[in-house]
Amino acid sequence: MLPDLADLLATLRVVSLPMTTRFRGITVREAALFEGPQGWTEFSPFVEYDDGESSAWLHAAIDFGWRPTPPALRDRIPVNATVPAVAADDVPAVLARYPGARTAKVKVAEPGQTLADDVARVRAVRETLGPEGRVRIDANTLWNLDEAEHAIHALATFDLEYVEQPCATVEELAELRKRIHYMGIPIAADESVRKAADPLAVARARAADVVVVKAQPLGGVHSALRIVADAGLPAVVSSAIDTSVGIAMGAHLAAALPDLEFDCGLGTVAMFVDDIADEPLRPEAGGIPVVRPSVSAQRLDTLRAHDDREHWWRQRVIRCHRVLERSLAL
Repeated sequence: MLPDLADLLATLRVVSLPMTTRFRGITVREAALFEGPQGWTEFSPFVEYDDGESSAWLHAAIDFGWRPTPPALRDRIPVNATVPAVAADDVPAVLARYPGARTAKVKVAEPGQTLADDVARVRAVRETLGPEGRVRIDANTLWNLDEAEHAIHALATFDLEYVEQPCATVEELAELRKRIHYMGIPIAADESVRKAADPLAVARARAADVVVVKAQPLGGVHSALRIVADAGLPAVVSSAIDTSVGIAMGAHLAAALPDLEFDCGLGTVAMFVDDIADEPLRPEAGGIPVVRPSVSAQRLDTLRAHDDREHWWRQRVIRCHRVLERSLAL
């Protein structure tokens, strides 16, 4: 069921959240929020995404705000720390924002940096977490096949939990998985799931050992649950640098999964200087609770985006709502 556009726009609030560290090329994260019958919900596709891709994010916002969430099988979700492409010396300060986290996801293959930078950063994470910590790396599709194989060999000494989206295509992932199989390092697929016309292609091709799922890009909690079930692979729930409201959406997804083998990438509120929730879902003791956070009217006002940005997001909601209307009419 698609709510009327007027119902969405009636409660629309647009916020601009400053970040502690540049991540994904941005220092400020914008998000649109609505209040539905189930509570506050979030629509925050990155600004460069087109309306077709962004409409899935609006569907997710509607799913979380207008539809009851599936039954929760757990009330707390273990989360990983997220380490941007910072200098090795900055790693301990980044990890300190994730108290109790036993796992770190480390960004690698940053444009303008070298493999030596990645090695130094991952080494610093391993040294900070200690031998029992779990270290995973994320290349965000930026290696080609040979670069990925070479880099994984260089980083394998740090006992990697898995390598996330080292290459862009399903075919490359499948071939890389064959090449490094003897090393025992799993391949996780993120972009090959959330940005793919067919999110199950990577599983059918046996190109990954783990799927990374994000509630917003996959159309919502219920849709993401179906994808995980159909993929038949272990899943990690991650975020897209969401506010506490978007993180809550991911937490409800993680809570409903039959199995949750891995720590989830839902600790990223720690990347914001401030948040819109009365009690932000920042990680404590290595996890976050499965709750719908109370949104602060005062924080919404303080963090309100400029008028021109609010207008931009309003127009985006209108366009994406039309996309959803057309898809439902087919």
